[in-house]
This record gives sequence, structure tokens and C-alpha cells, in this order.
Amino acid sequence: MTVNEDSFTNWKNREEIAESMIPIIGKLQRERDVTVLLHSRSLVNKSVVSILKTHRFARQIAGAELSVTETMPFLQALTTLDLGPSQIDIGMLAATYRTDDRGLSVAEFTADAVAGATGDQKIDRREPRDVVLYGFGRIGRLVARLLIEKAGSGNGLRLRAIVVRRGKGQDIVKRASLLRRDSIHGQFQGTITVDEANDKIIANGHEIQVIYSDDPTRVDYTEYGVKDAILIDNTGRWRDREGLSKHLRPGIAKVVLTAPGKGDVPNIVHGVNHEDLKPDEQILSCASCTTNAIVPPLKAMADEYGVLRGHVETVHSFTNDQNLLDNYHSSDRRGRSAPLNMVITETGAASAVAKALPELKAPITGSSIRVPVPDVSIAILSLRLGREATREEVLDHLREVSLTSPLKRQIDFITAPDAVSSDFIGSRHASIVDAGATKVDGDNAILYLWYDNEFGYSCQVIRVVQHVSGVEYPTFPAPEL
Repeated sequence: MTVNEDSFTNWKNREEIAESMIPIIGKLQRERDVTVLLHSRSLVNKSVVSILKTHRFARQIAGAELSVTETMPFLQALTTLDLGPSQIDIGMLAATYRTDDRGLSVAEFTADAVAGATGDQKIDRREPRDVVLYGFGRIGRLVARLLIEKAGSGNGLRLRAIVVRRGKGQDIVKRASLLRRDSIHGQFQGTITVDEANDKIIANGHEIQVIYSDDPTRVDYTEYGVKDAILIDNTGRWRDREGLSKHLRPGIAKVVLTAPGKGDVPNIVHGVNHEDLKPDEQILSCASCTTNAIVPPLKAMADEYGVLRGHVETVHSFTNDQNLLDNYHSSDRRGRSAPLNMVITETGAASAVAKALPELKAPITGSSIRVPVPDVSIAILSLRLGREATREEVLDHLREVSLTSPLKRQIDFITAPDAVSSDFIGSRHASIVDAGATKVDGDNAILYLWYDNEFGYSCQVIRVVQHVSGVEYPTFPAPEL
């Protein structure tokens, strides 16, 4: 057999194993509310090639190849256990098994590692929690896709309604079409039909009521069967407690804003300060996409090295509040053509750090440049550290944080030398550390942090909503504190 034939045979064998993984992964989610992960990346609803690519990607961050031949035994072991709702990372199971010296079999090791999700220790399956989207723009539609994707057994978050202002013509048909197709994020994964007579969009079996209103105080959500719901305001029209309180109508229990909150509205960055949220808080903000991108790595650096001061420069994709061609805008420079110019503008991300990370006393300044790309931005975080470090030390620390810490869902790590912005479209992390661009000189460090300012941020919004709704399930093996 030639080398080429041997390589191809190996590929076909791995394809076969990946194919056999798919029904196991699907059944675990549908029947037990168990989400199978590989180094924090969900394997649910993934194709054979996607599963193999996710395994291959582990080499970049873990430093070692991870094959489906290694992870499959752990997946099979999960099927023999009495599992409750949870997220189980088979990549971490395989990695920790390599270094375990107790002489356990894969089945024994797996049972021990996920013991908190089995038997008397497992948590009960939650009742479904209604969700309402107020607005259906860029973020609203991505959040809708994620809610539908994560429906699982139906015992999690359920998108019940969307509130928009009525447009002209076939309004609901056009809105369904925008959900179905996206020029940046591609096709919706599933089927979408429209019930025009009853103002409903049916997506993958989910009946979503479209409510037409331009005044939140006039909507009674109980009339549509909505109860105890979390309303996600993705319009940004109201950002203080008084304005957002207008949403607290019959059927609505909590309001989540997808923009920086003003005044005493808590700004929550999942992974950093979501545990500080009071259970009885009815109104909260998910801060901005840039705040979500910089705060997790800032915390990781502050915890390890200390931070005396910092500056963040965001090179940000243009957004739909800018103009296609030169026209009036209330903000300086933003009236100039977005696809034709780099536009210097302001960012509130630096000042928002204090709300999400109050224990960090270091002054953080910030500025921003909007550039002619439609999605994915980069934050350049320049830090004065509390002690000297080497580049290798900083990269090893951030790599480890991305793999094993409680911030592993927020921080990703990339070593690819030719990575560019479009490579990160669809990233589910809040930010991605570009190892090749990282600079460290004594007590000065410069981090380059990519982030999908649309999809990555939407994933953070979902995590916050899962947390406040009580359907955020524990992860095993547990992240290292």
C-alpha cells in the first residue's frame, strides 16, 4: 500500500467513526439534554467533516492531535450512564485521561469525571422557558437562530414571539426570508414556513408569533400564550431602567438588553460577572460586543500578572447605523460612507470595563476605527502589567485559559499564521487570541483579539439568558478555577 493509499484509508476510517458519532450525539441531546462538546465546541447537529475538522483544530490549541478514535470510546461510555442535563466535553475527557495515573478504564474514568451529572447528583430537567424577541435586526435574527438550534429536547429556551413594527407589503414573508438567508452567516439550518393568516413563522417546528406593535406598553403577551418570559430587546431604543421597564408587561418576567445599559442597569459579561447577578433582578444588559471581547482576556491577564493600566483600540466592522453613502448622522464622521472609508469614532467599551470588572482598578482608555468589512472586528489591547513576563509565558497562560478555565467558552486561541478576519465569521467565542500577533516586552503586553461582533456576541447573549432562566447546565469535566 502506498503512503497516499494509507492516508486515504485512515481518512475513510475516521469518516466512518464520525458518522457513527452523529446519532449518539443527537440522541443524548434529544433524550437527556446532554450537549456533547469538544474543547468547548458543540458537536450537536454537525456533519461528518465538521466533526473531523473540530478534532483537527484541537491540535492548534492543545498542541497535540486529537482523533475520533480517541474520543469515540468516551462518547460510547456516556451512553451507559444515567445522565442528567449537562454539557460534557469529550475532548477534555480524552486529554485528562492521557495524564491520569490511576489505571482506570475509559468507562471507569468517564463515570468518575461526570459523576456530578449522574444518579442522585444529576439536576432535574427544567420546564421550557418562553423567550420574546423585541426587534428582529442583525442581532435579533442571529439570537433567533441560536434559540431554535439549541431547542434540544424542548425543555430549554423556547422562542415564542417576535415584536416588530409592521412594514409595507408582505412584511412577515420578508422577515422570514431574512431569517432564512443571510449574506454573512449563510443559510438557516433547517426549514422555515410562514402562516400569513395567523402572523406566524414556523422554523424547525417552532411556531413563532409575530406581534406588530410600536409601543411596548400596549402589548399583553398572555394573549398569545406567553408566560414568565424573558424579553430580549435588540433594538437599543431604550437603555436605562425607566425605558426598559416598559417591557414588563403581562407575560414578561425579565428584560435583557443587547446593548450597553445606562445608569444602574447591570452590564453582564458571561463568564466574568454573571454569577454576581441578583436572582430578583428584572432588567439587565449584555453590554457591547467589544466589551464582551476585551473583558474576559483582561480578567485572565489581571488575575495572573496584574494590570496597572491599559488602552484598547478596536478596528471594528461597519454596522447598519452607518451610511451606505455620505449622508447626515448625529455622530461625528459616521455620516460618511461606511464601505468606502475608515472612520474614526468613539467606543464605550473601555469605560464599560468598570461595570463588568469592578475589581480592576487600572484605568482603561479606548478608541475605535470603523473599517469597510461587514463582520468580524479586532481589539488591540495594550497593557502595562503588574510584573514582567515573557511572550511564551503569556501565550502559554492564555492557551491554558482557553482550554481548561471557566473562561474557555469566552476565550479562544489561534496559532494559524495566515489567519484573517473572515476566518472568524461564525465564531462562538467572545474573543480569539491571535498568538502570532501577540507582543510582550517586560511589563508591556499587546494582545490582538479577534471577535465576530455579530455571532460571537449573540452567543454571549444566549449564555446570559440561559443563566437567568435557570437552563444553564453544568459542564463536565469541571473547568479549573
